[in-house]
Amino acid sequence: MPSHRFLNLLPLRTGRRILPVILFYHLTTTAWTAPRNSNLWWLPDVASRSGQQIDKLFYFIYYLTTGVFILSQIVYIYFLVKYRARKGRKAKYSHGNNWLEIVWTAIPTAIFIGLWAYSNHLWSVIHSTPPADAMEIAVTAFQWGWTMQYPGPDGRLGRSDVKLISNDNVFGNDKTDPATKDNFQSAVLELPVNKPVRIRLNSKDVIHGFYIPEFRLYQDAVPGRTIDWVWFVPTKIGSYQLACSQLCGQGHYNMKAPIQVTSQQDFDKWYKEKSTAAQK
Repeated sequence: MPSHRFLNLLPLRTGRRILPVILFYHLTTTAWTAPRNSNLWWLPDVASRSGQQIDKLFYFIYYLTTGVFILSQIVYIYFLVKYRARKGRKAKYSHGNNWLEIVWTAIPTAIFIGLWAYSNHLWSVIHSTPPADAMEIAVTAFQWGWTMQYPGPDGRLGRSDVKLISNDNVFGNDKTDPATKDNFQSAVLELPVNKPVRIRLNSKDVIHGFYIPEFRLYQDAVPGRTIDWVWFVPTKIGSYQLACSQLCGQGHYNMKAPIQVTSQQDFDKWYKEKSTAAQK
């Protein structure tokens, strides 16, 4: 029996009590459809060069704030005990110490400015111009899936335009450009380890999120716009998952694609097979 019909048969007060339980059940069972099977309580193992830099900043902030929290709680408890109310002891007004206030204001200010400066520097490094030997891969998001396009033997994807994106041309390739003729498509994001990769990101319909937790990488794919500044260097051979992190419709929960990071030798073998098959 549908849940709304079941609620109609119950007294109003009882129905209100049961409704949160039903909502919790539906929400949690949806969340269980794609469980993680490693590092459930912490960050997944980092697998990209820029991700390693992000983790260093993350852990520095984490341990810094943890230390400050513990220290402040120790001082807080000490003052609670030392200056607790006792018989025969009157409260005493204290104006405080101006120099002490300056010090404990200046130190957090300096820390925040330092974090801002380093974070801004790290952001500029991650979004700097990719190396000249970076391999460019076109990625198009759609409801509800991902598709990838690799350049052919000439190593060039060729020109593309978001205005040309359609059901028959999901990457928006300019068919007048000869460089697009030998491109081939893949449902798997196959990557060589320790090789710079540049992503040409598009969306066919709505906003999607290009999200790879192990790479510490996230970028919105916006319809009508090509995002071409995303690049990274995978550092660990293994299987990962590309997921959409933007709520994009009823199939959002299942919008994912496999990522395979392999040795350069294995990648070259896979690339040769795919490109040869595409030319036939």
